[in-house]
Amino acid sequence: MKKNIHPEYMDTTVTCACGNTFQVRSNQKEIHVEVCNQCHPAYTGKNSQLGKRAGNIEKFNKKYNLKQEA
Repeated sequence: MKKNIHPEYMDTTVTCACGNTFQVRSNQKEIHVEVCNQCHPAYTGKNSQLGKRAGNIEKFNKKYNLKQEA
């Protein structure tokens, strides 16, 4: 590697909008993110899309007079 052309690689604090903080390595001192593994619905199991999909399926079945299979 050539000397004096690469940015400094340091310990970085990542701060989420939910208040969670954790350490990573980066060339920036601080990183601010909107979601993390503590608040993202896919990781927490609080996925709002599941209920929406079920509602859409019921709406489709009702529209075309289909019976729901068990």
